Amino acid sequence: MKKVVAFGGGSAMPSAVLPGLSKLPVEIITVTSMTDSGGSTGALRREFNVHAMGDIRRHILALSDAEDWKKELWKFRFGNDIKFENGHWGHSFGNVFMAGLEKITDDYEKTLAIAQEFLKVKGTCLPATLGKIQLHAELENGETVTGEDDIDAPRPNRDTTIKIAKIWLEPEATACGKVVSAIKEADYITIGPGDLYSSLLPCFLPKGIKEAIGASKAKIIYVCNLLAKPGESYKFTVSDHIKEILRYTGRNKIDYLIAAEEKLGKKFIAEHPEFRTYSPVKVDTDIISANTMSAEELGNVMAKIINA
Repeated sequence: MKKVVAFGGGSAMPSAVLPGLSKLPVEIITVTSMTDSGGSTGALRREFNVHAMGDIRRHILALSDAEDWKKELWKFRFGNDIKFENGHWGHSFGNVFMAGLEKITDDYEKTLAIAQEFLKVKGTCLPATLGKIQLHAELENGETVTGEDDIDAPRPNRDTTIKIAKIWLEPEATACGKVVSAIKEADYITIGPGDLYSSLLPCFLPKGIKEAIGASKAKIIYVCNLLAKPGESYKFTVSDHIKEILRYTGRNKIDYLIAAEEKLGKKFIAEHPEFRTYSPVKVDTDIISANTMSAEELGNVMAKIINA
């Protein structure tokens, strides 16, 4: 059975890629960055000094083969009158469940095992690192931004047209050993979609992950975003995204690219005015070399690539 290691966080990768992968006869290992610092996750981290659980909670749900009531319970939000910073409201049951388990067991790996058993996960969901970390970014004007949430949802006084020069973790972190082993054994590595600097690239920052991907013979499948996000990837093209993916993974090429036509991005913005400050990601194929394709049905494309 082929082994697929899927990198990503937030809601895009779990909702766009994992449902399709879960229908294929493959072993799935997902990896998330563990840098989530906003909303319910951020509040629980600050109060109880636990690991970030928001992104990996979504991975667990996406690969769940449990009864519907468990899935609905996992998604259930309560305390919706509780407002956190940056406009976040309420707690997710899954977040509280995992935070409570970690405090009781004092063992994050055991917490993940129990959560995945409860949701009957088809595959394995892993953290990029077992360290408790915060994400930092330096902008091209020298300004620094602290915390994943402030990078992902910039404060009103930040110029969101200024590009991010680099990101790093504090404290420095070492990769989860199981992630390094999975990369070494992988046939395919999928990356994205998701916010470039706050969801995807942080996955590769713990020491050992970039080195393992650079040495791996696995084929890289990159699912590029439909839209470029102010504050992270302002007016980025497909090649701009790929340049950063290669920089942080240590590879010299993407083997397969899945990207949407620019007109789909324009259509999406027209239908969702809340994204009017975003821009469609241009597929600049004159810069990108081989193996470029456009696709709306990611699951079908993944199946064609992996079963080829």
